[in-house]
Amino acid sequence: MNNINKAIKKINPNAEFCIGGNSLDNITWLNGTTPIPKADIEAKMVELQAEYDAKQYQRDRVYPSIGDQLDMLWHSIDKDPELKTKYFDFYEAIKAVKVKHPKSWVTE
Repeated sequence: MNNINKAIKKINPNAEFCIGGNSLDNITWLNGTTPIPKADIEAKMVELQAEYDAKQYQRDRVYPSIGDQLDMLWHSIDKDPELKTKYFDFYEAIKAVKVKHPKSWVTE
């Protein structure tokens, strides 16, 4: 959905329309939809772009998968006897899977 469509739908979720050439000057309002002034659509587009820009950090902040995070946590606990005791149930549950299904290293 392009920015014009998004802006119109934010203003009127029930609006029915078609856009020619992705231009605000070529909107045809369908099935009795009350036309939305061009200035209102432009203002909503600016607002939506600002919201999108403000969330850039969310798109940039990509964490390792949950599985990788749990593996890192397990290895950190594995190095510390005190943590092995403190998080015994978690540590042993993960360890049981690692022992039962060890990594099989492929060598060339």
